Formats: sequence, C-alpha cells, structure tokens
Amino acid sequence: MTTNDYIRGVKQEGWPPFRGRLWQRNYWEHIIRSEQSYLTIARYVADNPHRWYADQLHPQGQPTP
Repeated sequence: MTTNDYIRGVKQEGWPPFRGRLWQRNYWEHIIRSEQSYLTIARYVADNPHRWYADQLHPQGQPTP
C-alpha cells in the first residue's frame, strides 16, 4: 500500500521520483526477549531521527565529526 501511495504521489501530486530502491533488502524482524533488549531498541528508535543529520547519505552534506 505504501509503494502504491508513493507512485500515486509521484504521478499525481508532483512528488520527486526516487530512482533507487524504496525498501531495504534483507530486512529481518527481531523478537524482544528481555527488558534490556526492549530498552536498547526503544533508545535506538527514539534517537534514530537525530542521527540522520549526521549520516553520510544525508542530502545536506557530509557528517560533522
């Protein structure tokens, strides 16, 4: 459904097309088996958007040290 919405957005809403892959290959799920595992994953999810600005693939340039 998400891919179809994206294609519709590109064709009808003027969204910029993405020429690469839309979905990550080799994705795997992880079963949370302990509170420590849960806390580690929750911290990763909460912090991940902030790390995007330092990522080498961020469109605004290279990461800062």
